Amino acid sequence: MDGPGQEQHTKSRVVKVDSLESWEFYVAQATNKGCPIVVHFTAAWCMPSVAMNPFFEEVASSYPDVLFLTVDVDEVKEVATKLQIKAMPTFWLMRDGAPLDKLVGANPEEVRKRIDSLVQSFRVDVA
Repeated sequence: MDGPGQEQHTKSRVVKVDSLESWEFYVAQATNKGCPIVVHFTAAWCMPSVAMNPFFEEVASSYPDVLFLTVDVDEVKEVATKLQIKAMPTFWLMRDGAPLDKLVGANPEEVRKRIDSLVQSFRVDVA
């Protein structure tokens, strides 16, 4: 039973892409702001991918300057097909609307390392 004050006050930092149009909108918005993007391509039937969701949420809260997107490849087939996503989970790191790095598989340490590297290179360029 949930009473007042027991609800989560932290809103998810991960944005769920639900169409090709929303994908294009978020990528364009981030590109215009000069904001790096990290994308988690997932599928509800893929257990390693589902297992990465809490990790992805946690990482997203650590990097407020980065846009974190999640794309269910079955719900948004146009994006998965267009970007030739063949395995889940796949993580894309993007900048200026273009992919910089891609990591296939559920490897939290490597995903965090690559995001950290992306953010460091971004901060150096901005400084």
